[in-house]
Amino acid sequence: MLRWTLILQTAQAATYLPGVAPRSYSPEDSLKLYVNKLTSTHTQIPYDYYSLPFCHPRIKQVSENIGEKLAGDKIENSLYKLSVLKNQPCKIVCRKKVTKIGAKRFARAIDDDYRVHWIVDNLPASTLLTNKVDPTRPYHVRGFPVGFRQEDESGKTQHFLFNHVKIVVSVHRAVERSTEEDERVRVVGFRVEPYSIKHVYDENIPFSTKETQLNTCSAQRPARNDPTNYQRIDGSTEVVFTYDVEWEDSATPWAHRWDVFLQGNPDDKIHWFSITNSTMIVVFLTVMVAMILVRTLSQDIAHYNDAALLDEAKEESGWKLVHADVFRPPSFSPMLFSVCIGSGVQLGCMVLLTLTFALFGFLSPANRGSLITALLMLYVFAGGAGGHAAARLYKSFRGTDWMLNTLLTATLVPGFTFACFLVIDISLLSVGSSGAVPVSTLLTLVVLWFGVSVPLVFLGAYVGFKKDVAPNPVRTNQIPRLVPPQPWYMHPALTTIFGGILPFGAVSVELFFVMSAIWLHQIYYIFGFLFLVSMILVATCAEITILLCYFQLCNEDYAWWWRSVMSSGACAGYVFLYAVWYFISELEITGGVPSTLYFGYMTLVSGIFFLVTGTIGFYACLWFVNKIYGSIKVD
Repeated sequence: MLRWTLILQTAQAATYLPGVAPRSYSPEDSLKLYVNKLTSTHTQIPYDYYSLPFCHPRIKQVSENIGEKLAGDKIENSLYKLSVLKNQPCKIVCRKKVTKIGAKRFARAIDDDYRVHWIVDNLPASTLLTNKVDPTRPYHVRGFPVGFRQEDESGKTQHFLFNHVKIVVSVHRAVERSTEEDERVRVVGFRVEPYSIKHVYDENIPFSTKETQLNTCSAQRPARNDPTNYQRIDGSTEVVFTYDVEWEDSATPWAHRWDVFLQGNPDDKIHWFSITNSTMIVVFLTVMVAMILVRTLSQDIAHYNDAALLDEAKEESGWKLVHADVFRPPSFSPMLFSVCIGSGVQLGCMVLLTLTFALFGFLSPANRGSLITALLMLYVFAGGAGGHAAARLYKSFRGTDWMLNTLLTATLVPGFTFACFLVIDISLLSVGSSGAVPVSTLLTLVVLWFGVSVPLVFLGAYVGFKKDVAPNPVRTNQIPRLVPPQPWYMHPALTTIFGGILPFGAVSVELFFVMSAIWLHQIYYIFGFLFLVSMILVATCAEITILLCYFQLCNEDYAWWWRSVMSSGACAGYVFLYAVWYFISELEITGGVPSTLYFGYMTLVSGIFFLVTGTIGFYACLWFVNKIYGSIKVD
């Protein structure tokens, strides 16, 4: 336990990547405020900030990495001007005439609970929410709402726009000073408090963003939410957008400025307790399974070896009886089997390396889009491992069409994933979402696929086919042995259903928090626990598959290849069923495109889960079968 505590502390301390360095500002320096996107947990469809009729300058898009583009981020400049350590009360952004169409867009965004996302010094804007568990400790959530709605006395729904924001920037004063008078500061917090105010001004004087004096807010009259003077947005109207800027000192050092997003969630204690409890239960179960299996096998091996020495004429029985058929290639599509295992190896390498980098802080939320970029690049460069694994396995099956085997390994899973991604992208494009990936990004993905991943798969396959296959511990007969009738409880469907339960139990609690982070737009950060749960998942998949394989061989059924994949890979079926339950019980998604988005991505996640866990189960069984048949004496 101490070891994992140290790992967690290391992961939390290593928050920022090299290159994400702190920036210090002098008083009166300009601090840029960028707008990002609009998101909603109800629709899951992101939109460009300027898709709504907000005030906007001549729009310039900030350069983004491929991870940001795939996540739907669209970072652009804004009209909000911040000057370091200078308070600015009630600054006018612009006066906007909102048409009926624009008002309907605002009303629709309010109905769908869309939130606005801004960025200052690479920090996302946040709002404070009341903690229902402990009201004295409010917590931060990213973004702020577009507006709100309420019913009037007649029961009619009215929509109101948050057209005024108080921008509160927290700064940490650096110890070092460039001069005696100039004290440099670092931005460690960015909070927004939204207000709805129907601004009043003297209409007889020409309107000017710099000269016009508002009667509803000023330096002497701070902005406030007045129920009698909300800015309604249910028809064509005129809206004056304004903002305040306040600066506050903070004792939070720059390296811990993301802690407000990571420590304030009221579910944290439940998270830690549930994960610890689940971990202990699964570890106990897997250790018990391992002990029982080792003890039984020791007795079997001793019995078989004694029988070979003392009574050679004694008839063989149990799992030793199928020693001449246990390494016979699978009867159903050895080609497809090797391709699935090769793809699983490639995906497994991607997941393991991503978790390792995240564990040690190399995929910080400060480096926007780094997680998706890492997943993509690691998958591409893991093509060599996938091609090598598929080629070695296919050669052990005495397969000869190595070109087709390699081509399928390089294209089958990526092709299916790309097809699903295109369907999702076309769906997002049909509703004008910023989540729709540009054509240039799609071409980049194709270049990475065919220009990097496919050659690496062929290179790995070439090396794999060149090497000699390790000999099996026992010989395989030319004529296959008949498999006797099996007990009802060893039916493939039952063993598959049973095999997936324990691995799913190992990840079910953590899966809830990961899905909440993805679909409820939270920040996931406890990669130490995720790494621990992943290792327990590997151990559980291996042990439950070995146990089922042992029972299968004891019943003289030697067709264990596909069964080993299905037994542990069945965990993916439970993941998908869990996704359906989560969709019904936890989310409020409506509409065809949002549902396509959700189930499209969860289908891909479940498919990756199947290939990775199935590959773990297969290699565990392969090691197990080699060990037990290499430990007995065969005539």
